Amino acid sequence: MYDHLLLPTDGSDGMSTVAEHVGSLARQYDATVHALSVVDTRNRFEGPNMGLGTETWEDAERERAERAVGDAADAIPGEVAVERHVESGVPHAELLDYADAADVDLIVMGTHGRTGIDHYLIGSIAERVVRQSPVPVLTVRITEE
Repeated sequence: MYDHLLLPTDGSDGMSTVAEHVGSLARQYDATVHALSVVDTRNRFEGPNMGLGTETWEDAERERAERAVGDAADAIPGEVAVERHVESGVPHAELLDYADAADVDLIVMGTHGRTGIDHYLIGSIAERVVRQSPVPVLTVRITEE
């Protein structure tokens, strides 16, 4: 049923919970997990990096993305096949493009469950992916604890 599972990660605390879910599914279905993080390349004056130089921002984002993918992949049980990927672009769009290109069967991603002003200001990559994904999406709530 599931041969390729996509695990998007931004390196947030709590990703080990998401990795636990995707690892369990991967073991059950003998699936490959694709750990993916996106280097956010949006205009620095439109994104969360306001005020930083473009090159500085993208270098920091790439380091964060590589660390996030490594941490997520390391949290997956050893017997599960894991591919590590870092892409660049607008996060939700890159996740959806990757899912299509890699023939992903299921996306398993964390969500912070922000509401109110935080949701309005920060937005929700998970929400955009859920609304636009051509494949099922399993969201796992990431808490502050």
